[in-house]
Amino acid sequence: MLEEIASLERGVVLLTGDAKRLARIFLNLWLSKGKVFLVEYLPFEVDYPEKVFIGSIEEGFEFDGYVIYSLLSRPKPERAKYYSFIAEHRDKLILIYEPKYLRDSLFRYALKDLVDYLVAYKRETMGMDRVDVYKLEGGRVAKKKTYVRRF
Repeated sequence: MLEEIASLERGVVLLTGDAKRLARIFLNLWLSKGKVFLVEYLPFEVDYPEKVFIGSIEEGFEFDGYVIYSLLSRPKPERAKYYSFIAEHRDKLILIYEPKYLRDSLFRYALKDLVDYLVAYKRETMGMDRVDVYKLEGGRVAKKKTYVRRF
């Protein structure tokens, strides 16, 4: 399912758990295809910095994709503004990067109806990384896969 996300042309992906490595991989793949992104904040470096613009989603220009940082930590009225932005731009690639780990608790938020993929990254104490990937359709889980990497 990670390959499906990497090959997306449009859709909304929510990455939780401070998954910088995964976010960097996805963003670099999309940028290598010639897409131009507007990001609010970028907690990592990318291979194509000339295709990344930093600013607010209220810039007024259209981009191929957007990176929204820490959406669920914002106040409710501000989140509502972002939800309407995401709903209007469903034909673009939108990566929502959430530093907090969030998996099943996503279903308490209105965002669940807008997200196509949820990628929940967690570093376990037993020397492994766990990545749960959910494909969502209409706010419900359509498909789920778990990846484990030992180190």
